[in-house]
Amino acid sequence: MTETQALDAFLAECEVDPAVLELRPDYRALLVLVSGINPRVSSSAVDELIDRAEAHARALLAASPVDELDHIAAWREAYRAFGAKPQRTRNSLEALTRRAEKGLPRINALTDIYNAISVLHQIPLGGEDFHEYEGPARLIRANGDEPFDTTANGEMVREYPDTGEVVWCDDAGVTCRRWNWRQGRRTGLTDGTRTAFFILDALAPATTEELAAAGNSLVEALTQLGPDVRDSRRLIQAP
Repeated sequence: MTETQALDAFLAECEVDPAVLELRPDYRALLVLVSGINPRVSSSAVDELIDRAEAHARALLAASPVDELDHIAAWREAYRAFGAKPQRTRNSLEALTRRAEKGLPRINALTDIYNAISVLHQIPLGGEDFHEYEGPARLIRANGDEPFDTTANGEMVREYPDTGEVVWCDDAGVTCRRWNWRQGRRTGLTDGTRTAFFILDALAPATTEELAAAGNSLVEALTQLGPDVRDSRRLIQAP
């Protein structure tokens, strides 16, 4: 099996549980696999992308309180629907938009790109190392016994989601808690990542066209990270 076939096979097996779609029938996930990347590449284009994202966040927050921005408000409502408190556990989009006003974190080119795209398109977006996955990605409502590897006070710890919490997982456990709140350590991106797996989340009022545009912008920006960058994509939505 070629690498392209392996990536396509992985995407074909990924799924969103009907219980999640019952909670939010408007939910859509754009899954993007990108191979041939070098996250250590330095590019002025990445810096320019971050500058644009920070300026966009400042403009948004000058016009509206962060919790009243349409896309962020939709995710706050979704969090409440499965029992999370959005004031305490902010969705990734809200956390980045708040932070972008004063300056986005600089981690590596790969992470910096997807953070900037998330802010620019107002779409929650997570990135992970494809080769650390064990089985396909699944979005489910947790039983509560799925392991989640994270850090607390600088130490590795194992946590478990709340029963009914919306989580992304693979065969080994939770990869991201509370839909798009916190990603696990096991599948996290590193400087050694060469094939990255991205999940772009959308709720109304975000349209499927806007979700696709965010995916296009992500892949276009990632072409800065090597001459052999290739992508595969899949959209999952309610029937």
